[in-house]
Amino acid sequence: MNDGVRMRSADQELLDSNESNQIEIDLLLEAIFRKYGYDFRNYAKATLNRRLSHLMEITGMSSYSEMTHRLLFDQAFFEIVFEELTINVTEMFRDVEFYKILRQEVIPELRTWPSLKIWVAGCATGEEVYSLAILLKEEELYHRSQIYATDINKTALLKASQGIYPIEKMKQYTQNYHRSGGGDSFSKYYTAQFGGALIDSSLKSNILFSAHNLVTDSAFNQMHLICCRNVMIYFDSELQKKVVRLFSNSLLPSGFLGLGKNERLLDLEESRFKTRFNSDVKFYQIQREHGK
Repeated sequence: MNDGVRMRSADQELLDSNESNQIEIDLLLEAIFRKYGYDFRNYAKATLNRRLSHLMEITGMSSYSEMTHRLLFDQAFFEIVFEELTINVTEMFRDVEFYKILRQEVIPELRTWPSLKIWVAGCATGEEVYSLAILLKEEELYHRSQIYATDINKTALLKASQGIYPIEKMKQYTQNYHRSGGGDSFSKYYTAQFGGALIDSSLKSNILFSAHNLVTDSAFNQMHLICCRNVMIYFDSELQKKVVRLFSNSLLPSGFLGLGKNERLLDLEESRFKTRFNSDVKFYQIQREHGK
């Protein structure tokens, strides 16, 4: 066999192996959906493959088929897989430009409503929810706001509701706060206890934490502001469109949608959003229907 034939044979073997792996991954995701009701089938393949490959390494399993069999019959193992597939990377006042625009441009428009309903979708462990609560309190809007903070991961939601964060992170969070336009002493918003930072209880009074799956659950109605930041980057284009329609159906006319800096609205069949503030920060606003 000459070198050219050997090279083509090796390339074909690699293609066959990759195809087999993808079939096994598709079956694993189907098993998760049918057994546990969580739908990861339209998550971005590159992210899923990377995280599942990491799972293979840390669990010592030899194939995705073995992983599928294990999670079907072992709830505890499924929890390990679930934690790896859900993303909980966040921090307080993350992406300071977002909060600058929120404070300077969005808040004046939100102030025109007598009460506010706000949805933080994909809230993870809650840092961005409390950032929003602090900003609303400083703008004297928190007392007339109701914040719905949701996530697919119930473990993350529990941490969010407790509002306890590593004390060593407070230095970075304080810097983020001041860079985003905060002018008060950030330490007034937490108490140092037992090596952790406990968020002040006054910031929790108008927050409702609850489980919600953006892929399968229904809309929240009559929202003035929805923040869903750095979540849709993990979805493929079809799932992104589905989630944007969910947000569109959840917002009041002239309500706002805030996304992460690496996210954007895809072209939709009926685009109801317009870009606001000529900024790299991704704020969109529902356009009022004609005559309303």
